[in-house]
Amino acid sequence: MQEFDRRGKTRRSFVQAGAAAAAGLGAQSLNARSHETLALSGGPKAVTFPSEKTAAIIKWPRYGAEEKKAVADLLDSNGWYPEIPALEKELQQHLGAPYVKAHMNGTSALMSMFFALGLPAGSEILAPSYTAWATTAPMHFFGYVPVFVDINPRTMTFDLAYARKRLNSRIKAVLPMHSFGNPCDMDEISDFAKQHGLIVVEDAAQAQGASLKGKPMGTWGSIGVFSFQGSKILPSIEGGAGVYQTREHYERATMFGNYELPNSFPPDSAYRIYQGTGMGPKLRIHPLAAALARRQLRKMDGHNALVDGQLQKLNRRLSELPGVSYPHTRPDAKRVYWASNMIFIDEKKAGAPKAELLKALRAEGVQASPGAYDEQHRYKLYSEAKWWHHPVVIPQDLHGTTQVNAQAVRLPVFHDEASELIEQYAQAFEKVWAHRSKLAKA
Repeated sequence: MQEFDRRGKTRRSFVQAGAAAAAGLGAQSLNARSHETLALSGGPKAVTFPSEKTAAIIKWPRYGAEEKKAVADLLDSNGWYPEIPALEKELQQHLGAPYVKAHMNGTSALMSMFFALGLPAGSEILAPSYTAWATTAPMHFFGYVPVFVDINPRTMTFDLAYARKRLNSRIKAVLPMHSFGNPCDMDEISDFAKQHGLIVVEDAAQAQGASLKGKPMGTWGSIGVFSFQGSKILPSIEGGAGVYQTREHYERATMFGNYELPNSFPPDSAYRIYQGTGMGPKLRIHPLAAALARRQLRKMDGHNALVDGQLQKLNRRLSELPGVSYPHTRPDAKRVYWASNMIFIDEKKAGAPKAELLKALRAEGVQASPGAYDEQHRYKLYSEAKWWHHPVVIPQDLHGTTQVNAQAVRLPVFHDEASELIEQYAQAFEKVWAHRSKLAKA
């Protein structure tokens, strides 16, 4: 049954009329700007916000008096190492997780995770190709083999439908990565894993503070991993952490890279006997990094909310332009932004080449660049069978990944209130889009 408003219009016709009105307003705005001269052609720039103020707004990481005092106090003390368990306790409380271990960096946290899993040699793990090397490259040390999965081009995250097609008897785990802070569909991935007897582990290196259904990223899987590298949302220059739902995984991951900690395990632990050696690596986080991470954690949620509010305002405005969109986030999810504000430009819908549009945008003063990200399956490591238990299958059909890398554009993240700058960025886009037919002929 159709719903009617008080004037007798169906909801569908009402929405269509609203969309048409919005499109009309957008067309009027572009028509008005078509009389302006592009900066590329000698006209005035749309972005006139002072460059030094822009640099301050996009600067990251940020360390203030609190961080500087913490580092100075630690340098002056003889008790450096208590910072590490203090950080672990605060992360545990923040995430509502039973076990947390800080690591030297996100890569070492991932390596500790792979050891903690204790899977048989030859086990395969479903993981995206669209990720940094640390998600998949270290698997070969443990006899594991990645099975590369596509991403959903609307979200930039793990494509579960594609993963279902790659399922085989050797696959023992699934490892989604929350690209640029956008949460994967962890509820659906968890159901899929349970149905097929797979372990879920998470690469949440780019997603500190993100959540789905109120549950933090990094706590959906049996193990979740964070990075505190200087570009990350919780930056300590270098550092990382593992989040563990079981004592077994926590003790194995801790023992792997911390020779001095097995004696801290309960008396019945099977891993106390490795006190003094661990498994050989030393992956302890630096105390100065732990001190920085503790102070950054106290500010993280408020900062994430500020960033999200500003970038949503800009992205919604830009998405009114033909061919411009931004990654979809579920209504029951809270995303964060790592390193860039990623948007998409569909050249066909925009009516001009992305390269020409970016060239014109940069001339207007917009900091915009192509947004292509790593595709692991294209790296040499994975095509050389000598490094792997058995050869990695190199996929040829990662169409979502290809689309995202073709359309993605990186815009800066605004870390302070930036209403004037946001307005000028929007006006620059509108000005360029008003001339896109001319740019198509360039």
